[in-house]
Amino acid sequence: MSDSGRTMRAVVRRRNGAVHFVAETGNGGVVPIDGAPAIGGEGLGARPMELLLSALGGCAGIDVVGILAKQRQALDDLTVTVEGERAPGEPSLFTRIQVHFAATGPVDEAALRRAVELSMEKYCSVARVLEHTASITYSHAIAPAVAATQASRPL
Repeated sequence: MSDSGRTMRAVVRRRNGAVHFVAETGNGGVVPIDGAPAIGGEGLGARPMELLLSALGGCAGIDVVGILAKQRQALDDLTVTVEGERAPGEPSLFTRIQVHFAATGPVDEAALRRAVELSMEKYCSVARVLEHTASITYSHAIAPAVAATQASRPL
């Protein structure tokens, strides 16, 4: 592959006699991967299709945080929950994916909505790949921040 600055790399090595692997990314990330128990998985890592959903959540989350920062929105935290439904048979591609963004902090609802729309409809590369096989829907909510300390009550 050419060294155009846009080339990415991951090395995936088997770690046991079954289907446990560890991916090492070009930027130093390490990700444990394992298969389903039906094919010898031992719960030693995420399944590959779970990683695909995680990649979508991470990509979109990074976009939303960046867009809100440019809008000078005071975001305390963001949780992205991604659920996918797969087709039967092999390959078992995602056919429907739902992405939910839960923000905390004094964020303007219209700003959050616009940031989510921009990510999901324009900027998120992972969504652009997945939209070829799956219908992707998304939603958002602003929740009050949870107090860091809660008063304890006797039992």
